[in-house]
Amino acid sequence: MTETYIDPSRENFEAFKTLPRDTPIHMLNLLQYRELAEYPEGHENAGEGWSGRRAYQEYGKTSGPIFRRVGGRIVWRGIYETVVTGPEAMRWHDGFIASYPNASAFFEMIKDADYQAAVVNRTAALQDSRLVRFRPGEEGEGF
Repeated sequence: MTETYIDPSRENFEAFKTLPRDTPIHMLNLLQYRELAEYPEGHENAGEGWSGRRAYQEYGKTSGPIFRRVGGRIVWRGIYETVVTGPEAMRWHDGFIASYPNASAFFEMIKDADYQAAVVNRTAALQDSRLVRFRPGEEGEGF
């Protein structure tokens, strides 16, 4: 993979904002960590020598209370093993699906000042990521 993504593009975020805000959503998160976290100069965690995974753990610790306050929860978590269909170069360290009661809860979270301070850890941690919104579907035995 030659292109990497940490934050949404303006176009993708605008598309996200046009979707319904009053229905449940699932957010698929695919994560590839930096070997060494890259914090902005002067940040309290700069110079700690943290791995990307460690910096992401800090993001989880500092953003978790906000995530839970807005009604978020993790409904699935997995550790990457291999790509079956897709580019051979695609490699993820971790993946999870975060469930929100609605998109308004997601917006409430990302606008929160404490969350905005915590997200610096996410940015420092990640080499590449994907964040994909889904409308929850029916569970069952068939495809």
